[in-house]
Amino acid sequence: MASEPAIPAAHPDTVADAAATPEREMPWKELGLKADEYESIRELLGRRPTNAELAMYSVMWSEHCSYKSSKIHLRQFGAKTTPEMREHLLVGMGENAGVVDIGDGWAVTYKVESHNHPSYVEPYQGAATGVGGIVRDIISMGARPVAVMDQLRFGAVDHPDTARVVHGVVAGVGTYGNSLGLPNIGGETEFDSSYQENPLVNALCVGVLRHEDIHLANATGAGNKVVLFGARTGGDGIGGASILASESFEDGMPAKRPSVQVGDPFMEKVLIECCLDLFGAGLVLGIQDLGAAGISCATSELASNGDGGMHVDLEKVLLRDPTLTAGEILMSESQERMMAVVAPDKLEEFMAVIDKWDVEAAVIGEVNGSGRLTIDHFGERIVDVDPRTVAHEGPTYERPYARPAWQDELNADTTERLARPESATELAEQVRAVVTSPNQASVAWVTDQYDRFVRGDTALCQPDDAGVIRVDEATGRGVAISTDANGRFTKLDPATGAAQALAESYRNVCTVGARPLAVTDCLNFGSPEDPDAMWQLVEAITGLADACAVMGVPVTGGNVSLYNSHGKVKGRIDSSINPTPVVGVLGVMDDVRRANPSGLHEEGLAIMALGTTADELDGSAWSRVVHDHLGGLPPRVDLEAEMALGRVLLALSDAEGPGGESLVRAAHDCSAGGLIQTLVDSCLRCGVGASVDLTAIQEEGVDDFTALFSESGARAIVAVREELVPAVTAAAEAEDVAVARLGTTGGDLLVVAGSDLLSDGGAGRPLVLDLAELGGDVEGVLPALF
Repeated sequence: MASEPAIPAAHPDTVADAAATPEREMPWKELGLKADEYESIRELLGRRPTNAELAMYSVMWSEHCSYKSSKIHLRQFGAKTTPEMREHLLVGMGENAGVVDIGDGWAVTYKVESHNHPSYVEPYQGAATGVGGIVRDIISMGARPVAVMDQLRFGAVDHPDTARVVHGVVAGVGTYGNSLGLPNIGGETEFDSSYQENPLVNALCVGVLRHEDIHLANATGAGNKVVLFGARTGGDGIGGASILASESFEDGMPAKRPSVQVGDPFMEKVLIECCLDLFGAGLVLGIQDLGAAGISCATSELASNGDGGMHVDLEKVLLRDPTLTAGEILMSESQERMMAVVAPDKLEEFMAVIDKWDVEAAVIGEVNGSGRLTIDHFGERIVDVDPRTVAHEGPTYERPYARPAWQDELNADTTERLARPESATELAEQVRAVVTSPNQASVAWVTDQYDRFVRGDTALCQPDDAGVIRVDEATGRGVAISTDANGRFTKLDPATGAAQALAESYRNVCTVGARPLAVTDCLNFGSPEDPDAMWQLVEAITGLADACAVMGVPVTGGNVSLYNSHGKVKGRIDSSINPTPVVGVLGVMDDVRRANPSGLHEEGLAIMALGTTADELDGSAWSRVVHDHLGGLPPRVDLEAEMALGRVLLALSDAEGPGGESLVRAAHDCSAGGLIQTLVDSCLRCGVGASVDLTAIQEEGVDDFTALFSESGARAIVAVREELVPAVTAAAEAEDVAVARLGTTGGDLLVVAGSDLLSDGGAGRPLVLDLAELGGDVEGVLPALF
């Protein structure tokens, strides 16, 4: 198909011109390159770069594309992955997304990525194209996308700009995902002033495929054709995420605020079906989606991953705007585009499928044996590079990092100095304050804007502990996914905070009854040029890699988002966002019909508590809501205890009751907000109350207040029929996990008795929460604010 006629440059900057004019000044600084990086490019080429080459190197060597500040530390994930951890890993790090074997010939590919900075500049399109980009990563692996999730973090709820970002992001996520017909099955929404100018929009997509359908991003075989298909290339998003996400919005730094990409979900839906048809017919040898860095990325990465070289005629690219320069065509991040490598004898069939779906396509180049990536524009050679130097051999920095000067003081400021409730009335007031706070209350106002059940394969979704999707309709085989992060814990101790994120995701997957298999992550941190933020990143990577090794779950891939900084002066406690390593754990289920819901939906069930509670309130929801405090050290991470709890939960989930029904009727982990939040969530989900007694779980030093609000890890509750309590006890004791009968489900109240403030035998009285009244308060918090 022919494009609109492009307008050739009157005097293109060619390779020959570059060789003849070595001293010509080039705008390397305006494109985000450092002086030494520009000199490196000159040395690699043996001359100055052309305008087009400079554009390519600038976007591909940006922080967002090259990971130049983090890649030496990210190697820990591979180095600490054992052969046993690779047992189920079909494709690991380095490709568009990891692929995991889930049995019966089925595989799942999934990944989480950020679109943070664009979502601050233009929230709706920034979030929408974030979803679109991660979906195309999944398509490019040969998979059908089946679900999405999102991790959202916004500024303070009372800041005048927060509503702009919230409304735009939520609408962008919902509109794009809903239009694609993909269920949104989970995620998190948090508000904190640290994210005020740096909201986090992390999007995850999961896709399913058969083992034999895996496709990789490489260009091999001289003579094979390079085809660009999908939407036309326009002027939106030129240098978008690649440059925008590689600098801070700070004075004294280059202001990188280009156009944010514009998404078209209906074009992407057609592209999904078109790609699956192409894959099914065996018409694609290699494929790459066009996201950050656009054609620069797709051509250089395909060529670099291949065994030869590639030539491209850039004027053959289909354009929406014929006035675009060669550099703009290369840098444009226009959405809904894919690049495929196709054998010449399959090209006619390929184009027939393209025409069937009414998708535009153009053959723009050819694979060759030159070992070079060459690009001509109207017959003029404007690019002649070694593709590896563009895509994979960019600069690598060992940024200086050091424990922040303020870290010791932060850790010394524990919750011990904070006033704790002295009466049952005061405790009840604090319970209500926590569970109705914006970060603990229901996010249904957000998630109700997303379709969670389209396609008919959703078994569980938000607010359950993990999203669960059926993969095989015949057997019920499916997967569970949980994404978690705690920026407050990570601020207090980055290594522990990252490990806590893994532990919570792992626990959530086990709670619904799935066996954890693999990990994806999205590491959101401040400026790598700030030694404080760089230390947080290195500590978090190390903590996460070590924890993955202990728990036996490999990192299959992910994303790093840096320059999430808002302080104009580095080195301060508030110079960066709360460091936020999002960890997504994927687990497999033999039959999703046995997935454990988090809500109590039957009366007369016994509530069993699993795990041990300690006095761990630093960084807790209680300290945040009641005292506006952040300090001390996060709860201790006991990975062995987490795995033991997981084994108990899985054993119980696999077991059956006397009538063949699932032994576990409901299960919910304990995390942010502590046990009281777990109980409130479980009761409000289906409107079934409970009567519990804390004395059954209280050990030395744990009073009623601590039992309710402590955020110790490796804990969960399960609800079972009364006669099956011994089975729960036996399973827990077999793994040396503390277990106690906490109470009974029933009624329309949540009644909590205890040993001191909540004891009706002394001066206190039990906590009584009316579910109808409380539910209205919890559901109404976010709508009232936004």
